[in-house]
Amino acid sequence: MHSNHFYKTIKAIAWVTGGTALFSLIFASGKFADGSASALQILFLRYIGGLATLLLVVAVRRERLSAYRSPKPYSHFTRAVFGASGGGALIYASANMPIMDATAIGLLYVVFVIPLGVMVLKERLSGQHVGAIAICCAGATILMASRGAFTEFHLVYVFPACIAVIGAALLAVEGLMIKVLSHSDRAMTVLLYVNTFGILLMAVPAAIQWVPLTLEGAMPFVLLGPVAVTAQYCIVQGYRLASLSIVGPVDYTWLIFAGLIGFVFFGEQPTLGVVAGAAMITIGGIILAVIKSPSSAREDTSSV
Repeated sequence: MHSNHFYKTIKAIAWVTGGTALFSLIFASGKFADGSASALQILFLRYIGGLATLLLVVAVRRERLSAYRSPKPYSHFTRAVFGASGGGALIYASANMPIMDATAIGLLYVVFVIPLGVMVLKERLSGQHVGAIAICCAGATILMASRGAFTEFHLVYVFPACIAVIGAALLAVEGLMIKVLSHSDRAMTVLLYVNTFGILLMAVPAAIQWVPLTLEGAMPFVLLGPVAVTAQYCIVQGYRLASLSIVGPVDYTWLIFAGLIGFVFFGEQPTLGVVAGAAMITIGGIILAVIKSPSSAREDTSSV
């Protein structure tokens, strides 16, 4: 029983890590764009590319869209609202305060999502889980501090910082809903709903910030759609297999992948703090993968 739990946990962490790596490329798209398109415009075009990819998959399978109808459409819409609002809040914060500070506050998502799993889903945490999560959080803190977070924090940043905290909380609720919906609906159903609602929710904000683009200029952002769909699929699969206390801290690997992207594409040299923080996040993730959860321990005892 323990080996089965270990295998599922490893799979869950691998799925979420893969999804996080792909999302890191998407999050860096604004930097790659270098002002040629707004952040909300990129997000809108990404949703269009994602929905087109999913519709192509449905067509290849020769299935009808009705086969992917969910009995909980309002839950999917609510999840999309939380995700879009949380993402928009962090975009606003990043535009009105140092981006490293906004990113650091956004990572409170993990701090929020784990208590939600305990309170709403009745997940249980052992002392080992708490220790591993603390190691991940400490690693993220060291990494962000080494990259200059909060070194120039002024009173003018208080309001956008509050917005960033709200954004992290909204994304935590979205994470909880992903966990719930991943068990009630097929992965393809979840993806179809989130991309459809994403287009509807982002259409007006993107239009307000629209920057004129040629078809050639817009295509790279549309092609982010298949990447995003793959990343979303990985995240849904990972959330289906393990508790939020396991998969939540894995999101900190985004910092590692962001550092790698900065090094490979923008010549950003990693500092000792970045390396140390990345190592701590990795160690915390390994511990989360190998320790037993309280529920699995009870299962082992009951099976004897």
